[in-house]
Amino acid sequence: MQTFAQLKSELSYKDIQSLLGKEAEELLDYRCTKIRKEQLPEPGPNWVDRIFKDSDRNNRVLGSLEALFGHGRLKDTGYLSILPVDQGIEHSAGASFAPNPLYFDPENIVRLAVEAGCNGVASTLGVLGMVARKYAHKIPFILKINHNELLSFPNTHDQILFTSVKRAYDMGAKAVGATIYFGSQESHHQIQEISEAFEMAHELGLATILWCYLRNPAFKIDGTDYHLSADLTGQANHLGQCIGADIVKQKLPLVNGGYKAMNQLNKGYGKWSEKMYSDLCDIEDNPIDLCRYQVLNTTRVGLINSGGESGKNDLHDAVKTAVINKRAGGIGLISGRKTFQRPMKEGVQLFHAIQDVYLCKEIGLA
Repeated sequence: MQTFAQLKSELSYKDIQSLLGKEAEELLDYRCTKIRKEQLPEPGPNWVDRIFKDSDRNNRVLGSLEALFGHGRLKDTGYLSILPVDQGIEHSAGASFAPNPLYFDPENIVRLAVEAGCNGVASTLGVLGMVARKYAHKIPFILKINHNELLSFPNTHDQILFTSVKRAYDMGAKAVGATIYFGSQESHHQIQEISEAFEMAHELGLATILWCYLRNPAFKIDGTDYHLSADLTGQANHLGQCIGADIVKQKLPLVNGGYKAMNQLNKGYGKWSEKMYSDLCDIEDNPIDLCRYQVLNTTRVGLINSGGESGKNDLHDAVKTAVINKRAGGIGLISGRKTFQRPMKEGVQLFHAIQDVYLCKEIGLA
C-alpha cells in the first residue's frame, strides 16, 4: 500500500491503477449497461451554462456557481473538490480535532482548503465568520447554516438552524449549505426551513448545496445498513433537487434494495417499482452502477459524494471514491475527516490525489 511519503506530486493513470490495486480492473474498465452514459449530462468546462442557463436562477446565482467551478486545481473542468469542516458541531470539537489540534483554529481550516487547491471551503459561522475579511475573496466560502447539536442530554438527532442566509451574504460567501435528515420524523420541519432558506439564497445570488442524508433506525435491517442503499439515497437526492438545491451531496451507496427490505417488515412503505432493480440498478451491481442511480435521481443537479470518515487506508479509499463518482457521472468529492485529521501536508496530498482523478483524461464515464 502506497504511503503519503511515496506519493507523487501529480498522479498519472498508472499511479491511480497502482493505488486501486486489485480493484483497478473492476473500477477502471467497467461499462454501465443499464443507465448508459448517453442518458446523463457529462461534466465539463461549460457545466454551469449547460445546466442552469434555462433555469429560474438569476444571474448572480450563475455567477456564484461559476466562482465555485472556476476556482482551484479543478477550475473550469466541471468538477468540484470541497473541504467541509462542520464536525466541530456535528461530532464535537474535541472528538473531531483531537487527532490534529491545529484545526481548532479556524484559519488553519481555510488554509488547508487554499493550499490544497480546493474549489471552496464549507464550514460553520464560527469558522468562516472569524476569517471572512482575510479569505472570502481568496476562496469561495460555503456557509453551513444548520447542524446536529450533540451537547444536550439525552442526545437528539435534528438539524436546526444556527445562522441565516443573510449572514452568508454579508460575509461574502458564494453559497450556503444545509443538511436534511430525510426519512426522520424531524425531516418535515427541515424540508420547510431549508426550502425557504434556499429560496432566499437564490434571491440574494447565492448557490445552494444540500447534504441529502438519511436517518431512521428502521433503515437498519438484519445487519444491513440501508442508510447507504442506492434506491433510498437516490430518492433523497431527488427530493433535494426538488427544493432548489444546485448541488446535491450524498454518501456513496454500498448496497441496494432498501425499499424491498423495508416492505418485508413494513408493508406499504413508500412507492417502488420492480423495474428500479431490473432495468436501472440491480441489487448486486458494480459500485459505479449504484452511484449512477444516485446521479440519475438528481436530474440536472450535480452529485458530489462524501469522502467518508478517516480509516486505515485513507489514500486508497479516497481515490476509489473519486473514481466511482467520476465514472458514474458525478461532479466531485467533498472530503473532511480524511484530510483534516492528519498533518496538513498529508491533507494537501490527499486532496491532490483526489483532484488528479478528476484531471486524468483516461478516466471517463463508464
